[in-house]
Amino acid sequence: MSLTPTAPAPTVPARPEAAPRAGAQTLGLGLDAGGTQTRWALADPAGQTVARGEVGGFSALLLDSSAGRVVLAQTLQSLAAAVLAHAAPGALRGLQAGVTGLGEPDGPAGRQLRALLAQQLGLAPAQIHCDSDIAQAWHALFQPGEGYLVYAGTGAIAAFVDTAGTLHRAGGRGPLLGDEGGGQWIAREALALVWRREDEQPGAWTDSTLARHLFDELGDADWPTTRAFMYGGDNATRRGAIGRLALAVARAAHEDDGDALALLHRAGRELARLPLALVRRLGPRPVAAAGRVLQLHPAIESGLRATLPQDLSLTVQQPDTALAAARRAVHAP
Repeated sequence: MSLTPTAPAPTVPARPEAAPRAGAQTLGLGLDAGGTQTRWALADPAGQTVARGEVGGFSALLLDSSAGRVVLAQTLQSLAAAVLAHAAPGALRGLQAGVTGLGEPDGPAGRQLRALLAQQLGLAPAQIHCDSDIAQAWHALFQPGEGYLVYAGTGAIAAFVDTAGTLHRAGGRGPLLGDEGGGQWIAREALALVWRREDEQPGAWTDSTLARHLFDELGDADWPTTRAFMYGGDNATRRGAIGRLALAVARAAHEDDGDALALLHRAGRELARLPLALVRRLGPRPVAAAGRVLQLHPAIESGLRATLPQDLSLTVQQPDTALAAARRAVHAP
């Protein structure tokens, strides 16, 4: 069967958490937009959560194609419907958005995103601040100058904001030049391993827990299905779909598949390279690791800890990026 998309599917918003209608109070909206999922939160001036929920993922890369722009428009419509169900007209003071793939917040992509969000949410573009997802996640954990964040989602990147407000980064180069340790890299490496073995011994996949989980997710065990999944369709939308395939690798690891366990441990070692690059450039500081990839299996954290020096503090955290952004938005000038 072919998994090549024929048309962008409508984005259906996840059911938000139950919360009272916000009424006329002033609210800040925060977004944590990734390739597979977008989390949103509304906060009042006291920093309390008014409502929160999830819709489909989006990235700045969707602006690069007509099909991507259709998906983006549908996702933002779903987002606006979910958010405005909890915010009275005129209640939104501002929006802070962390968006994957947004390399230059003040560049053309940033301006386009602000315009689209403003149109859907009834805000002025000046009320909207778009930044990279890694920058928003960093600010949810640290104050300027404090520590390094390595973040692994669909891709992988490490970041640090110094006391002058300058963002320093390592990694995050995308699937062609990097992102080692991220979800898309894990999926790609797993499929490559399976197909190398098929070259040597056709049918070997039937004896592999990892291969069976991968092919169950793809829908078939033949090469045309894998080829269509990896190479068909729009680049921006395909990236998130490939990243989600890392879940199949995690399921195999939880069943003690040796190949899956070794791959996830290697992913952790690859992630460790990113904060170490910042340490070499900027000196030792505490390291925080975050992102949904860290939740796949303990082997990833094990590989990360085994590679970092013992005297370098490491904590694994999952920052509430959307809520932290909403709290900043409600007090924005």
